[in-house]
Amino acid sequence: MRSAWDAAVRGRAAAGLGVLVLGAAALPACSDSGERNTAPPPRSTGAPSPSETPEPAVHPFNGGTKGLDNPVLAVKIENTRPALPQSGVKAADIVYVEQVEGGETRLMAVYSSKLPKKVGPVRSARISDLHILPQFGRPAFAFSGVQSKMKKYVRKAPVYDISQENAGGAYFRSSARRIPYNLYANPKDLLKRAPKAAKPRDIGFEFGDAPEGGKPTKSFTARWPSATMGFTWSAEEKRWLASWGGRPDRAAEGGRLGGKTIVIQYAKTTRSKFHDFLGSYTPLIHTTGTGRAVVLRDGKSYKAKWSRPSEGKGTTFTTTDGKPMTFAPGQVWVLLVNDGKPYTP
Repeated sequence: MRSAWDAAVRGRAAAGLGVLVLGAAALPACSDSGERNTAPPPRSTGAPSPSETPEPAVHPFNGGTKGLDNPVLAVKIENTRPALPQSGVKAADIVYVEQVEGGETRLMAVYSSKLPKKVGPVRSARISDLHILPQFGRPAFAFSGVQSKMKKYVRKAPVYDISQENAGGAYFRSSARRIPYNLYANPKDLLKRAPKAAKPRDIGFEFGDAPEGGKPTKSFTARWPSATMGFTWSAEEKRWLASWGGRPDRAAEGGRLGGKTIVIQYAKTTRSKFHDFLGSYTPLIHTTGTGRAVVLRDGKSYKAKWSRPSEGKGTTFTTTDGKPMTFAPGQVWVLLVNDGKPYTP
């Protein structure tokens, strides 16, 4: 059992390259609440003694061995019925599901190990994105736009803004869909607009054999005020198959969406100072501090705890007895749901 970052450090230490310590400044809080969450710092990941056998480096986002130095790209993708089936989600290393106005959800897909040919429908960013992304360093961030009051926060955020406004040539419209569900982008062209985008770094995930315990689980449903997503274990495919609104959640490329590890992260959801043109307030998802989680892997569910001491740090997950909650190598979904009943702020 090891974290992806530990493995990378061991490989570099054995080659005599030393240990590179990465850090990032936290993004200034954008909510009106003024609350500051604190948590114990993550465990130290020191270099092993020279006598230890080097372990192969693995990608810190999915536990694999490909694309270890590829840049990081995050893309906002619509997640309502008119947008289905979506393109490019199957290729993501991590898929975040976030609540937006009206109790609906939107995806933020994070790519590094590989890129799809196209991704979309691409939609606008939300303030919670800017609180999630600093843990990745300074990634490239693709989205269709933001409301005018939020633009100054995007400029201050540690991201490369490759929105439609700044990287229009990488975006295109599909004649098969109606506006606003017809905007797509070419990920390779997007990254050409952000040549200095951050490389993969430790974001707290650990990959390895399943921990002891766990409850055999066939399916799990996550709920938001106006949306549900379910995940059903497939022993044949050895992954969790996704459903949206009770129906199979299919990929535009074919087959079902889903992942090897599904994380239901319970996080406090409050009202931000932003709202849409209808007057519905934008939720602010508090992803720093500590909280509870449920982790699905290998046909079992595990009660877990999450901890993220600051926005520049990653999120670590532990079992209820304090041991690392390891993920199965492969795509990870992180479903951010309110800690309590579904709630529209």
